[in-house]
Amino acid sequence: MPEIRKVLIANRGEIAVRVIRTCKHLGIKSVAVYSDVDSGMPHVILADESVFIGEAPSSKSYLVMDKIIAAAKKTGADAIHPGYGFLSENAIFAQMCMDNGIIFIGPTPSAIEAMGDKTKARELMQKHNVPLPPGTDSALKDIAEAEKIADQIGYPVMIKAAAGGGGKGMRIVYKKEDFTSSIRTARSEALNAFGDDRVFIEKYLESPRHIEFQIMADAHGNVLHLFDRECSVQRRHQKVVEEAPSPFLDDDMRARMADTAVKAARSCGYLGAGTVEFLADKHRNFYFLEMNTRLQVEHPVTEFITGLDLVELQIRVAEGKKLPLSQKDISIKGHAIECRICAEDPEENFLPSTGFIKRHKIPSGPGVRVDSGIVAGQTVTINYDPLLAKLVTYGFDREQAVNRMRQALKEYEIAGCRTTIPFCLFTMNHPVFQSGTYDTHFIKDYYKPGEMESPSSEIDSIASVLLYQIANNGASNSQKGELVETGSDEALWWRNRK
Repeated sequence: MPEIRKVLIANRGEIAVRVIRTCKHLGIKSVAVYSDVDSGMPHVILADESVFIGEAPSSKSYLVMDKIIAAAKKTGADAIHPGYGFLSENAIFAQMCMDNGIIFIGPTPSAIEAMGDKTKARELMQKHNVPLPPGTDSALKDIAEAEKIADQIGYPVMIKAAAGGGGKGMRIVYKKEDFTSSIRTARSEALNAFGDDRVFIEKYLESPRHIEFQIMADAHGNVLHLFDRECSVQRRHQKVVEEAPSPFLDDDMRARMADTAVKAARSCGYLGAGTVEFLADKHRNFYFLEMNTRLQVEHPVTEFITGLDLVELQIRVAEGKKLPLSQKDISIKGHAIECRICAEDPEENFLPSTGFIKRHKIPSGPGVRVDSGIVAGQTVTINYDPLLAKLVTYGFDREQAVNRMRQALKEYEIAGCRTTIPFCLFTMNHPVFQSGTYDTHFIKDYYKPGEMESPSSEIDSIASVLLYQIANNGASNSQKGELVETGSDEALWWRNRK
């Protein structure tokens, strides 16, 4: 297989910027795609080339396979990196790339299909003796059958969409009288999100920990694990804070889970980067949850503790090269934490927040990394996922990583929309999180919006906006342009754009 010389990134925001940076490091040309509301986004500015692909709704732009393939052909891109979300776990798109002579930087279509359907994945894992939580082996055929199974395994049970993830089509049912209505709601949500209303049920574990293992595999039979991540701080079954390694695991449990993750990857002939996710109960039993056949949002914490560039490994594997290291070459060094900075209001049940970004000043210092997809002068809309940036800190141990995260959150300034920064600071300050004894019920059990600390930097930022407007006598946007304050090169970027 020839070397990759030009990569089209079939995505947007921070992950597109992340892939472009590795491409630049490797001397590979990059191509960005963008919708009509994304024309001035950082990923478009940073890429060597860019192609307009349609209107703001993703169904008319980022999800239109023919447009993505046409953009790759137009620019001469020999590979496509899908990022995460959108088409990243779409077996049809992966096959389309192959049919058009374009390298898909990801697993094979068959592996995506095998792991993308949750019921098929359960059947495959059962065949290979991977531990599964008690539940149905296939999609439910009728509610009467489902009720019998739920009675057998005992409440609470989890209803899950067969074709999806990300918290959509999922319901926890604590008592029998709520079962039928929950099945109907889950099916309806799954149909709207994935075009497939099949659901299955499994035993809901009490006090569960969500722990995952990063996998990397090449076409020469080598499958490596890059150790674990803890992802138990979640709202609506979606992650907000992640860390590596998990504070819950001891050496023995870590080794057993790692071996199981590698077995799961081998079972489907996996290629590239993937994540095997598990649930662990308070008795230290663990069960296969699902496999995500793509790069994860939280991959930076793994990069910090291993010293590896996962995007570079993805590209090299896609070129047909062998992985440049063996399992014995990989070890855990230090501790890393990631906070997802989302345009959401944590005081209003994490509802999406929109607005014009007047100020975006990122923190810095030893062990601080920010993967951002925004700059001051942009508008956050409701068209896409609310993730704005990822703040990641690294320390020699967990305590240092937490302390650095706490300080970085206090320094992070975003004015123009509500964000999850105050919630993340609340988490870092909470004794249960600091002790490492939290589980997926952390928000339900401990989160109180009234106890959140507003970073002083956020207050100062808002004050500076008001003072500027007063000093300029409320000049209209048409006269002076929107106020943009920044603590980085964004000011120059915005002036050039205007």
